[in-house]
Amino acid sequence: MTALPDDLARALDDALDRVPASRLAPVVERLIGDYRGGVATVSSRQGPILRTDDDAAAYAAYRMPATYAAVHDGLSRAAEVVGRLAPRTLLDVGGGTGAAVWAASRLWPSLRAATVLEGSEPVIALGRRLATGADDAAVRAARWERTQLGAATTLPEADLITVSYVLGELPEPVRETLVDEAAARASTVAVFEPGTPAGYRRILAVRERLIAAGMGVAAPCPHDGACPITGDDWCHFAARVDRTSRHRSLKGGTLSHEDEKFAYVVATRAPGQHADNRVLRHPLQRKGLVTLRLCTGDGAIADRPVPRSRREHYRAARDTGWGDAWPPP
Repeated sequence: MTALPDDLARALDDALDRVPASRLAPVVERLIGDYRGGVATVSSRQGPILRTDDDAAAYAAYRMPATYAAVHDGLSRAAEVVGRLAPRTLLDVGGGTGAAVWAASRLWPSLRAATVLEGSEPVIALGRRLATGADDAAVRAARWERTQLGAATTLPEADLITVSYVLGELPEPVRETLVDEAAARASTVAVFEPGTPAGYRRILAVRERLIAAGMGVAAPCPHDGACPITGDDWCHFAARVDRTSRHRSLKGGTLSHEDEKFAYVVATRAPGQHADNRVLRHPLQRKGLVTLRLCTGDGAIADRPVPRSRREHYRAARDTGWGDAWPPP
């Protein structure tokens, strides 16, 4: 279960307390419909989809916890296998209210400076307001720059560039330019998309371009070869998000949690190693046996049975989850 850090939860509550739930709920419903229906793509609209303060607040209320959880999960997987990842500078492209900055700051005390590129003024204003409540100095000092992403966009250099839930809003030529720019400007690039077949296809295209630029995949893949997943299947993962009462109310949910499904790739030039294997599904547990579906280091898909007779491995397998490296780092 991934909960927002206390300082971010407090800052978000303080910002959202200023807006009545009766105003936020219909905006959340509209935004969910817009994003699911493709209205959020640049080619289908004029200007930012988040135009008002209520738009920004509604988006932060229903998306920031999930984005934080996905980014934190993916970056932590990369940090597990590449111990030398210690970015001092971060560029968050299309970063909204800064969820990736908060996530990276929790993982790497080395972070000293962060810049968020965002196209919506109300979102920038909210991101800045939230950052003032951060315990971490790098988050408090983060800079937001208004930027409309396009084919002519150039990026400044940074140790780590994150691109979270952005590519689906851009035409394909702009996506390619943006990914190439990121690969040229950073030693590590992390890209996150929804855990849908379309999101997975976008991540596959990103992965190919990052490898072609000379980077190695730190996570999730345990290799730099072709993805072995074929047919109707697709590679994605899930982060369980702790829901607050406000979150449940705005999204019409009853459970205390939700699963944010996402596809991602973290590629780097930092020296390190791949995970030996990556768990691709929830492990199947039966009496005396755990079966792990793995993407293996040699670029294959394999079901790995771990019987109770292999005591140490069996105990580790019972504690292993979807998305984990196997064996554990």
